[in-house]
Amino acid sequence: MSQQWARLPERGNPLALRLICWIALHVGRPAGRVLLYPITLYFLITATAARRSSRRYLRRALGREPGWRDLFRHIHCFAATILDRVYFLTGRLEQFEIEIFGGQRILDQAASGRGCILLGSHLGSFDALRALGVSLRHLPIKILMNTTHNRAMTQLLDALNPTLAQTIIPIGTPDTLLKVQESLEQGDMIGALGDRVARGEKAVPCRFLDQETALPIGPMLLAALMNCPVILCFGLYRGGNRYDIHFEPLAEHIVLDRHQRREQLGVWVQRYADRLAHYARLAPYNWFNFYDYWEEDGS
Repeated sequence: MSQQWARLPERGNPLALRLICWIALHVGRPAGRVLLYPITLYFLITATAARRSSRRYLRRALGREPGWRDLFRHIHCFAATILDRVYFLTGRLEQFEIEIFGGQRILDQAASGRGCILLGSHLGSFDALRALGVSLRHLPIKILMNTTHNRAMTQLLDALNPTLAQTIIPIGTPDTLLKVQESLEQGDMIGALGDRVARGEKAVPCRFLDQETALPIGPMLLAALMNCPVILCFGLYRGGNRYDIHFEPLAEHIVLDRHQRREQLGVWVQRYADRLAHYARLAPYNWFNFYDYWEEDGS
């Protein structure tokens, strides 16, 4: 799978991001949502590579050739979740209708005192889950995150909620694995995203949306090393102020034979890819990987 996402420059600047936050917090969500339409139109016209990648993805997810309305809706959905990040990070959940599927499974896991891997993706909003966990105080969630990409946005949005910012475990530091181990031993849920391959990260081939690609083995290998369950989570934006949060178990234990480790990891990664494809088709405009995901430009 392409690692092009890691080389993409940040769009916007800290001043513009601060303006968006100010509008969201002081003018309000209705006015902010009105501004999403010209913003979406601007990116639809100017972001040629993102538009091309959106079309390729939607062709697979929708099972038909997408039109301009589909592309607009895809980008608008992404913009809407970015705006809502401000409200999720500041704990303003009362503005949203959030329906939870599989909630008892995740509450039972939290009550057990046993840590787990909470495996998500760039499908929908992971921030809805983070905010829900802190607000309800039932979900002790920490997030594995690449803090070097889109640094300005990350720093600005994390400043809105220092409590959530403290739950982040940066990826790629000398003590990342140690922090993950300590958190799991304390019963924390470690949130990770499994649909992008970071530079230098090991991956295995699989099929996603009926097309060959590669996905990282890190989350599955981590679960095997730490002997902890893997629970899938997807926070789907359903339009307006509605979000659906889905939890479902992927593995209670991942046991690997050292002679067949790569093949066995490939089986688990494929199971993840199959469920990711299911939810991508369920909410096709929620997929936020606007780059050459299947490396078609080089083919």
